[in-house]
Amino acid sequence: MRTRTKHLVAALVAGIMAMSLASCGGDDAAGKDAFAVGLLLPSRAVPRWEHSDKPFVEQRLKELCPRCTMEYGNAENDAARQRQQMISMITKGVEVLILDAADTRALRSSIQEARKADVPVVAYDRLAEGPISGYVTVDGAQVGRLQGEALLKAMRDRGKGENIVMLNGDPTSPNAAWYKRGVLSVIKGKVTIGRSYDTLGWSKENAHTNMSAAIAALGPDRIDGVLAANDSIAAGAIAAFKSAGVGKPPPITGQDADIEAVRRIITGEQYMTVYKPFEAEADAAATMAVALARGEELEDVATTTTDSPTTEGIPSVLLTPSAVTVDSIEQTLVKSGVYTVDQICTPQLRRACEKAGLTE
Repeated sequence: MRTRTKHLVAALVAGIMAMSLASCGGDDAAGKDAFAVGLLLPSRAVPRWEHSDKPFVEQRLKELCPRCTMEYGNAENDAARQRQQMISMITKGVEVLILDAADTRALRSSIQEARKADVPVVAYDRLAEGPISGYVTVDGAQVGRLQGEALLKAMRDRGKGENIVMLNGDPTSPNAAWYKRGVLSVIKGKVTIGRSYDTLGWSKENAHTNMSAAIAALGPDRIDGVLAANDSIAAGAIAAFKSAGVGKPPPITGQDADIEAVRRIITGEQYMTVYKPFEAEADAAATMAVALARGEELEDVATTTTDSPTTEGIPSVLLTPSAVTVDSIEQTLVKSGVYTVDQICTPQLRRACEKAGLTE
């Protein structure tokens, strides 16, 4: 009986010790899972950054790591400001950074400083130079191809000429060149490029200035299509045609599926946009960031690798974009939950929405 009691007591003590050790280990694991993630976005000129990317990243981080926090900074198209924001976040003790660089070259030294501080950096949407640990974006060449193909179709359908104006993105962004290469792979030899402009800051105002210059130089009747790199640029182009007294502008492309652009497509002011799966992009970036902060590899997240001018073999995720015209808004944006019909169709647009087949 005494022997059995001794055995029971020993087993109980061993069990309590094991539970205590497990509890300590659990506390330690939980402590490691309560870290800060820095999110740095480039501007407010493109609505998607504040309206889609930021909330999606924040939501996914909370799902993956409920005790984690997020530090946020918007550079307002100012690389110096973004560098200060990075330094501030590193000083505050963030474990990992998600960076959409305002200037991919200018941020190189800051990314090197982050590496020295043992803070990995996930490049988001744009591939910054320097020791990047992971990269998430949408296939830029395919974005450009979709724009080029849509513009050619629209011009054919209208039965007009082949003269176009190209309103490219900001030359400081490597994505702008990526999109342009995709466009040219489709339209080269099939159109005449009357004018081509770079749009600093991707801004509506700069696009308006450039489009106005093209209209003045070529005349509105000699512009059969406009390759606008994104929706903000498209908005500037449309405003320029209105300022010039042009009632119906030629087909104009876009990118980002901003809700105002979708509404312009319904009214016929803009021909198309390109939807990039923001939620999937944010999901992949947040997943990479949490894995890196936990000291894990990215093999389960990354689907390919990318080389930058400074770094080879960066674990990467390249997502697939979709073209959006008036005929595909419901299938591409409504059924996938990006927008509801009520969000798109304001009272002023109800008739146009019904004509487009968009009804609740």
